[in-house]
Amino acid sequence: MAEDYYQLLGIKKDASEEDIKKAYRKMAMKYHPDHTKGDKVAEEKFKKISEAYAVLSDKKKRKEYDTFGAEGFQQRFTQEDIFRGFDFGDIFREFGFGGDFFSGRGRGGGTRFNFGGGPFGSQAGQQQARMKGADLVYELPLTLKEVATGTSKTISLQHQGYSEKVTVKVPKGLISGKKLRLAGKGSPSPLGGPPGDLFIQGKVLHDPLYQADNYDVYMNQELKLSEIILGTQISVPTLDDKQLSLKIPPGTKPGTKMRMSGHGLPHMKSSKKGDLYVKVQLKLPKKLTDEQKKLIHQLAETGM
Repeated sequence: MAEDYYQLLGIKKDASEEDIKKAYRKMAMKYHPDHTKGDKVAEEKFKKISEAYAVLSDKKKRKEYDTFGAEGFQQRFTQEDIFRGFDFGDIFREFGFGGDFFSGRGRGGGTRFNFGGGPFGSQAGQQQARMKGADLVYELPLTLKEVATGTSKTISLQHQGYSEKVTVKVPKGLISGKKLRLAGKGSPSPLGGPPGDLFIQGKVLHDPLYQADNYDVYMNQELKLSEIILGTQISVPTLDDKQLSLKIPPGTKPGTKMRMSGHGLPHMKSSKKGDLYVKVQLKLPKKLTDEQKKLIHQLAETGM
């Protein structure tokens, strides 16, 4: 939900231009990063109040905001629209901050901002660190086979007022919780700086055959009673569509996990792989034929 600009600045909807200016000046002094020493929460607050002031101090934009409301305004105006033609340098000079506080020669060598078209952006010898947009995290559902082999996905990102389609080349090994960073694909900066980054976070979907635990993969293999008693040879499917032969020794107990080294999920940016575990399960028939019953009775008589 879009935040109310009036509430952000702590003013009423009928506030005068002077009231708006005073409220922003007071909050800008409080939340500017030079005062908050790297406090990310305060930095976000500074971005939001600056956006609110850019809109409410402009008669035309304020009228649009009052007409359409917070949600409607955000759908019609991008960050670029909001700050286009707005000069924070003039505002700060008017507030009496001067070049010392917001220029490259500011106190304490703290964070500096280029407010897009302000008086400090083009002066030689001054190096402004433009405020970066917010980072985004997108949870991407992936099948186990997609995690095992890698894939390509097109996703849709919703920014303020517009949507953007991004094609993501997903590497092998993007298991649940792992993240892939796409530089510059996050939220746009509210003050004309570079956009934030987009982090693609993997989320492994349920698979009918396999269960994943980090990079290890587990599967159940049902065997008949005769196969468990006498032993057998089975074919095991892998996530990369191979068929591996696995020997089940005679007398293997149900519940035994048999390890197939290096046939699990691959690690990102590494040649390592997890393991594949085959869990032996006993498959009992729901009904027995007369001949099967006779044979079971004969086995029972032998002490089995």
